[in-house]
Amino acid sequence: MTTTTTTTAGGVKVVKPTVASYINDYWSRVRGGDLGGLPAILGLVVLSLIFAIARDTFISGLNFANLFNQGAIYIFIAMGLIFVLLLGEIDLSAGYTSGVCGAVVAILLTNHGWEWYTAIPVALITGMVIGFVLGFLVAKIGIPSFVVTLAAFLGFQGLLLVLLGGGTNISTRNEFFNSLNNDNLPVSWSWILTILAIVGYAGAQLNQVRSRAKRGLVTDPMGIVAMRVGGLAVLLIVATSILTQERAINPAINSLKGVPIVVPIIGFFLVLWTFVLGRTSYGRHVYAVGGNTEAARRAGIPVDRIRISVFVIGSFMASIGGIMAVSRASSVDPNTGGSNILLYSVGAAVIGGTSLFGGKGKVINAVIGGAVIAVIDNGMGLMGFSSGTKFIVTGLILLVAASVDALARRRAAATGNR
Repeated sequence: MTTTTTTTAGGVKVVKPTVASYINDYWSRVRGGDLGGLPAILGLVVLSLIFAIARDTFISGLNFANLFNQGAIYIFIAMGLIFVLLLGEIDLSAGYTSGVCGAVVAILLTNHGWEWYTAIPVALITGMVIGFVLGFLVAKIGIPSFVVTLAAFLGFQGLLLVLLGGGTNISTRNEFFNSLNNDNLPVSWSWILTILAIVGYAGAQLNQVRSRAKRGLVTDPMGIVAMRVGGLAVLLIVATSILTQERAINPAINSLKGVPIVVPIIGFFLVLWTFVLGRTSYGRHVYAVGGNTEAARRAGIPVDRIRISVFVIGSFMASIGGIMAVSRASSVDPNTGGSNILLYSVGAAVIGGTSLFGGKGKVINAVIGGAVIAVIDNGMGLMGFSSGTKFIVTGLILLVAASVDALARRRAAATGNR
């Protein structure tokens, strides 16, 4: 890599690669098998173009907003699953965990008259307790995660039926709760959050450069930093411009404009878990355990606690997915958390770039993969394809993503790019 070296007033040498050398280095990593979320991003662009050409309504403001509400459930559950997958484990119960937690919040709101600010925390705690039990059985008892979570998948399906009295549909009438995955922010707040997101991202990027420079580490070229910030700014401004336009069929009856409320919630957890995985010792320990469990154990990392914790986080995020599913439907029924929820959530994580073999993945993969899933489901629905066809196409894309991951790992092993 071509670099330039400068010396600060304190005598610290700062190595700065050029933009050209940075791009060449990135391309070398891609050729060596380190693809990350690149295939998913390219797939998302191609699919969006295909559906936009096939159906004009796909790129309408109303459908654009619907994509966020539709994909949010998969994204939240996938965020938690990424922590589990990073250790090479699996959680087959995440879908029905979300259903059980959704039932808990609905029962407390409707049957017991609780307020949202007390019912939601109970549902979240329920998810964390479920995750702790699953993690304990895997880490301490030594039962394979596939078996534990398969048993939980069946058990929670039955528990959901018990909670709902065998098949009762419970409606939620709490206005704030139902707005979480249905309503929109005011236009002014939509723009304020967009500006804050851009400024915050720019600040984080510059702070990272400054921090690495102070320690004499290689820093990203400012041209690359400017491209990242500029790209995000363009993306957010265009999206906000579309979402803040009136998209109601009859605005006089019900105005629809503004960024969906669920978007900043997704953004919050994206920033939170990205920070946890990328900037904390806990995150480094998760990657270490996922990369080589025995080496991590010998290094003094509490492997069992890490394994339990990822299941706690996974079920916690599943509970948020369940809350959003109930909010979206304004009700809970025996199918909540069932059907294709688990398959689409696992698909979102893997399609986004998270490895099924452990040790490789980022939280952003859940957002990218969830967007791909939502685009496929939504676009094919607009084109009139049956559910069977949508399942087939989604399955094929998931298979391709897993194949790309396997081939990339093989190529990385062959070239020594681990």
